[in-house]
Order: sequence, then C-alpha cells, then structure tokens
Amino acid sequence: MLATLILLASVSLGPPAADSRIEAYCDALSVAPGEIVRFHVSTNQPTYAVEIQRVGATRDVVWSKDGFVGQDLPVPHDVSARGCRWPAGVVLPVPEGWKSGYYAVKLTAGNAVWNAFFVVRAKAPGSNSKILIQLSTNTYCAYNNWGGYSLYAYHGKDKVQGRRVSFDRPMVGQADQWEIPFIEWAEQAGYTLDYAVNSDLEFHPEILARYKLVLSVGHDEYWSAPMRDNLEAYIGNGGNVGFFSGNSVCWQVRSEDGGRALACWKQDFGDDPVYMTNDRSKLTSLWSHHLIGRPENSLTGVGFLYGGYHRSHGQFMNGSGAFNVHRPEHWVFEGTDLKKDDPFGGKDTIVGYECDGCEFTLQDGLPVPTNRDGTPKTFTILATSPAKWHPDDCEWYEKWEKGRTGAAVLGVYTRGGTVFTCGSTDWAHGLKGKDPKVERITRNILDRLGTGAK
Repeated sequence: MLATLILLASVSLGPPAADSRIEAYCDALSVAPGEIVRFHVSTNQPTYAVEIQRVGATRDVVWSKDGFVGQDLPVPHDVSARGCRWPAGVVLPVPEGWKSGYYAVKLTAGNAVWNAFFVVRAKAPGSNSKILIQLSTNTYCAYNNWGGYSLYAYHGKDKVQGRRVSFDRPMVGQADQWEIPFIEWAEQAGYTLDYAVNSDLEFHPEILARYKLVLSVGHDEYWSAPMRDNLEAYIGNGGNVGFFSGNSVCWQVRSEDGGRALACWKQDFGDDPVYMTNDRSKLTSLWSHHLIGRPENSLTGVGFLYGGYHRSHGQFMNGSGAFNVHRPEHWVFEGTDLKKDDPFGGKDTIVGYECDGCEFTLQDGLPVPTNRDGTPKTFTILATSPAKWHPDDCEWYEKWEKGRTGAAVLGVYTRGGTVFTCGSTDWAHGLKGKDPKVERITRNILDRLGTGAK
C-alpha cells in the first residue's frame, strides 16, 4: 500500500487564493505494478492533496497524501493538440501489490476538486482472470475540449473542430456513464476482471493471448488500425470478444507521440495527408467509408451506418428503450424465459444514445443479414430496436441513403473465436438497474466466452 513518492515543486507557500482552482492529468493511461505514473497538476492554491481509489465491487482508498506544493502553470495556446507540457508534481511508483483495475484520482485544493484516472494492468496478464476489459480512452480524448478543441465542432472554440487531440491535458472521461456501472456489477457478481485501455491493444498486444474474452463497454468509437489488426488476429486465433457497446469502431484514428495524441480528419478526410498517397487504408474517416473499405461490421458484426440514435438527437424520442427478441432459443437467452417478440431492458433504456446495426431482410418473419455491408456470413441477429441517424451526422457522406431508418442489432458470430455485440452504448444501464434479463444475458456471455471453453 505504501510507495516511494517524489515531490517536484517550489518550496514557497503563499496565502490561499480566494477562488480555488485545480486541474490535472496523468502521464500514462495504463501502467503495470512497478511502473511509474506521474500527475501533472496546476492550482492557484499553495498546497493540494491526492487520494487514489480502486473502483470495483467497492471503492477502496489505496493511497492518500496531502501537503503537495501547488504551482499555477500556464496553458500553451496549442494545448488541445500538443498538450500542457506541465512538469510533474507527483511521481508515484505503482506498488507491486496493486490489483489490476480502474484507479480514480481525486485532487483537492482549497474548496476545488479535480478527478483524474489511470488503469493498472495485470502484472502477470491472464493469471488471475481470463477476461480483459479495455476502456474506451480514445473516445474520452476525442470528446475532451479542455483548452478549446476536441474532435467535434459543437463544443469547440468558435465551433471549430480539431483534427489532433492530446491526452496530455486534464480529462474527465466517460467511464462513469458506462464502464464503471459494468465494472461494479461484474465484480459484485463475483467476476474477476483484468483491465487495459484502448491503446494497450496497439502498444501491448502481447497481453491479448493471455485472455479468453476481451470486452468493449459503452462508447468505444475511435480505433487505430493497429488496435483493430491485433484484435482481429486475436479473434482469428480463437479469442472471444464482447461488444457491450455502441457506435463502436466507427472512426479510424492514428496514434501519435507514442500514443499520447490522436489524429482524425473525419468528414474532412480530403485534408488528411494520407489522402494524397497511394494507400488510403489509414485515412482517418469512417471505417466504413468506401475509400477505406474496412467497415466495422467485419469486426463487430454491426456498424453505425445501419444504426443511429434511439431516444437521442431527436430520433425515436418516444422509443421503448428495449430490445425485441427474435430468436429466444439461442444460448445468449438461456435462463431468461424470453419468448419471440418479447421486449427487455426498457426499464433502464438499454437501447439508447448511439446504436449500431446491419443491413438485413426478413425471411419467414425473422431478420437475416444481407452481408453486403461487411457483416460476417455467420452473424445471427438475436434482437433489434429501431434507430435512425440525424441528418447533420450523415449527409456529408456521398454514399449515405438519405432518410434511412436502421436498427440497434444484438447478435453473435463465430470466426475462429466468437464475437457478441449488443449494438447499443447503454447496455450497462440495465446492469446498474439490476434488470434480471440483462444480468442473465451478460452472465451467459461472460461464462461461456470468458470462463468456459472457447
């Protein structure tokens, strides 16, 4: 529990500022025990305190200390793209005994509080768990507009959309909305999980072979080509994946600065330097864009082009928030007592926000994929719910079919390993709400794909 701590700061203490402020970021998204994580902190207070909790079945304080000397640090003009370049205020060697997990960092100065996080990977991957959850940290960074810009115009300075975003700036993240409810439920239900982040699939792919099941939870929107290459190789070698997520693997990004920044031109793909080369496979636009030709469906089974919004962005605002069952005899529904056409999950709106689907036709009253959109031939549609894009999101794409209504599609396929997808960002809301159907389906997948035989 104890660790050697190094303080890097001035020794001069002044009076407290009237309006407290503190902001911080960690220099690493994930670390293994024995490695070092640094906290870069700016505050107008003379001192600040740090508390670290491991978030799981319970929230356990694993380390705390106060009396750190504060520094009020400048913010560079290009911070959104190039980071803060603040010196480290705290350098913490991660104790050997810390379990793999999500570690919440609470920094307090005067009456101001800032929250940061980092993930501890397993020291011996796969030795305590065969299930790896990788957090959607690329998405956190893409939406982070601290310093002025994100990869979105709607909350960018002067409504300008960034094309490069840095992890080296304060970032709140989105785990509280999706991953943490899943994590808390899973650990309380007796599952042991190992933890990683998006970029570990790119920079530490060797860990994948140690696990039977890799999880994506919530809003896992931004993937680099190496991330995808490594996970697809893992599936081809018999590894299983559970996409308890939506809008998954939608945009291709390029990692830069050793994984501390992301580049993505999105709808302005023509400005991407890759566009003028002979190889457009790394173009940072939709994975399903025809110039890339690698729709996310071929990995996840579903994609955003055939999905959209449900009870969000003005689409299906009166929707049920539930999936409707098509093939209740499938092992995914074992023990649920669900019957054909039964809805489930509506109480907690498990179909919500952003959804993924696939092109399908009806045969004998049941949906069957056409496979024209990249969905694997072995994909089985188990449940659906209607979804639709907002015109502002789609009409820049010349191959978009205007006015199309899609669906959130829950299904499964096998190609080496088995891949489950729920086609919705909000599945974890059903676990938080303790919906027995959602809990049983989740158990079926974790038990069969994560702890049983591949």
